Amino acid sequence: MADTLHHTTDANFTTDVLEASTPVVVDFWATYCQPCKAMVPHLEKIQDDLAGKVRIIKLNVEENQKVATQYKVLKLPTLLMFKDGKVVDQIVGNPGPSKLRAFVEKSI
Repeated sequence: MADTLHHTTDANFTTDVLEASTPVVVDFWATYCQPCKAMVPHLEKIQDDLAGKVRIIKLNVEENQKVATQYKVLKLPTLLMFKDGKVVDQIVGNPGPSKLRAFVEKSI
């Protein structure tokens, strides 16, 4: 099942995330990460419910190691909340739907 979330790359990260006018949650993931895959439907629902208030963007660490290294992402999934180009919060692992929503909503 293909997700409907926006994907970014090392090359597009500055434009997609750091220069974004709304808060952005970056989901650092990999194809082998089952908890990453399990979160996708919940992230899609949050994206739909909060459209215009926050963007959820995925970054595949297998293909884009520069940004993952820059932000010291060591475990997957890792979610970083960016506001005005800076990390304001993070969560590591799959927290479940309600904690995931709370994580996103508290920073927007």
